[in-house]
Amino acid sequence: MRPYRFIISGGGTGGHIYPAVAIANELKLRFPNAEFLFVGAKDRMEMEKVPQAGYKIEGLWISGLQRSLSAKNLAFPIKLVSSLLKSGKILKKFKPDVAIGTGGYASAPLLKVASNKGIPCLIQEQNSHAGITNKWLAGKVQKICVAYEGMERFFPREKMVITGNPVRQDLLEINSKREEAIQFFKLNSDKKTLLVLGGSLGARKINELIEKSLPLFAEHNLQVIWQCGKFYEAAYMQKTTNLVQIHAFLNRMDLAYAAADMIISRAGALSVSELCLVGKPVVFIPSPNVAEDHQTKNALAISEKQAALLLKESELDERFKTEFVALLHSEEKQRMLGENIKKLARPNATKAIVAEIETLLKIST
Repeated sequence: MRPYRFIISGGGTGGHIYPAVAIANELKLRFPNAEFLFVGAKDRMEMEKVPQAGYKIEGLWISGLQRSLSAKNLAFPIKLVSSLLKSGKILKKFKPDVAIGTGGYASAPLLKVASNKGIPCLIQEQNSHAGITNKWLAGKVQKICVAYEGMERFFPREKMVITGNPVRQDLLEINSKREEAIQFFKLNSDKKTLLVLGGSLGARKINELIEKSLPLFAEHNLQVIWQCGKFYEAAYMQKTTNLVQIHAFLNRMDLAYAAADMIISRAGALSVSELCLVGKPVVFIPSPNVAEDHQTKNALAISEKQAALLLKESELDERFKTEFVALLHSEEKQRMLGENIKKLARPNATKAIVAEIETLLKIST
């Protein structure tokens, strides 16, 4: 019997690429002889990130529709037809047993053609508000793995399985890394530590808030690990003090989480899933500039369960200081938020998704 073949498509952002790679890695553990092929958008980050993870990738000439009137939309029908034709050629040559999509527009033509060819298909939706591509594919696939309850608003209930989002396995035991983290970041173990996360590129509003709040943090004797993002490194590095350390990137996220007593973060789907696993008190400041405001919806899904604080960017001036200081002064509220968010963690999400893919292999054989 020939080895199983898996074709995986998801990209445009790390939020689609990381789950795709995590699923491939788990499939490789279960089926060491399996063959893998990724399909992405030619000019997007997956063309670099996927080969770095050790997998082959083919690129489609595809991009998303602009939400505003734009000349770029004129080329969309041509790109779509081109991508559908190329997807057909890729599938004919590779002959996958299962096709897997993790969102992003490159997965739309590939899974559409795969489903038309009778190849079993599974999609994974990371957010609490489904993306356009996955909503469009929902009627065509056999399985839909989701991370949040209430997704029957977007998908057929009978196809859905709540699995959670793939998360880094090095986050499973962060409590045991506390001493290592304090030494790694050269922290004072007698002081509380605030971790600030704005994403790899950085978040302007969060950075402005933290800069303005540095005297407040100093007044309360807080240490700050501030991940400002590569776009903002030059602007903020001079703010470093003995209590404030600034990083463009944090290469050891496990140790950053282990060191933190409180966290301020954006609310991308994978960040939220990681923070559930970490189980620390979190203040979410979602980006309002993402598709369908899904970060606010992700944060709401957590804050409505009394598992995090949610502050919108538009409310920061009037609410941040009051809410943050109240949280800082309430050990009880910190404990409650940490315990409640931990209850929402799904540490075995990748294994659960791969278990669903295994059920589709029975269809294809």
